[in-house]
Amino acid sequence: MKVAVAGAGVMGAGIALSSIQAGYQTLLFDVSETALEKGKAYIRKELEKSVEKGKTTTDKASQTLTLLTAVNKTADMKADIIIEAVLENLEIKQELFKQLETVNSPETILATNTSSIPITQIARSLQYPNRVVGVHFFNPAHIMKLVEIISGAETDCNVAQKAFEWAESLGKKAVYAADAPGFIVNRVARHYYVEGLKILEEQVANLESIDRLCEASGFKMGPFRLMDLIGVDTNYSVTSSMFSLFGNDAKFRPSRIQKQKVDAGHHGRKSGQGFYRYED
Repeated sequence: MKVAVAGAGVMGAGIALSSIQAGYQTLLFDVSETALEKGKAYIRKELEKSVEKGKTTTDKASQTLTLLTAVNKTADMKADIIIEAVLENLEIKQELFKQLETVNSPETILATNTSSIPITQIARSLQYPNRVVGVHFFNPAHIMKLVEIISGAETDCNVAQKAFEWAESLGKKAVYAADAPGFIVNRVARHYYVEGLKILEEQVANLESIDRLCEASGFKMGPFRLMDLIGVDTNYSVTSSMFSLFGNDAKFRPSRIQKQKVDAGHHGRKSGQGFYRYED
């Protein structure tokens, strides 16, 4: 099986890394050469970390890297399963899949890593909506074990099963989820971010204290550190999407503090500044 990943950001690069570590020939696509270089550098760095920790050897890491090919043209994105990890925007995802349909077999699985957009909406304008399935990884994708498999209204059950089996072959724990707003994890976890931001807005505590409290309670990362890792802009987009999908229910209201961060370009680790500053 040949795999292709669209989007060379942290999430896309992490998915591509998981794929090559499982032995799959994998294409990594982005329209930006700069993004592609950053994506490849991220993958190399993570493989080097694995060598340093004794989880793999230098030779094995080098062999793994040979399975990766970077491309910047959609015409080169020919694979058995293609997973997009581009911006959390319905029109962008639909347009990408429309282009990919023209250069791939009707049997190619088109998987979306969307965090919140209904699979049915993404698939509805395509020639083969039955080939579209949600395959939702969590950041960092090469470390986090959970993957949600989401079927839209027209997703072929065999497509969902193949996506499930592929995710499991990466060493992940795949679970089936219904095509509902936020699926399982983001519906549950959204309030981890939203309530953290409300506490900050209401000046109950500063963000460092909120993070420390959550981490002392057993969470690996506080909400603000986690938003910086995921991407403040991505997190804001998901919250905005869910706010709309739930009929502007106040409990999903996006934060003005987060919106200001996005407007300022403070997108987290990837931009060097989010709720915290990062040297590297």
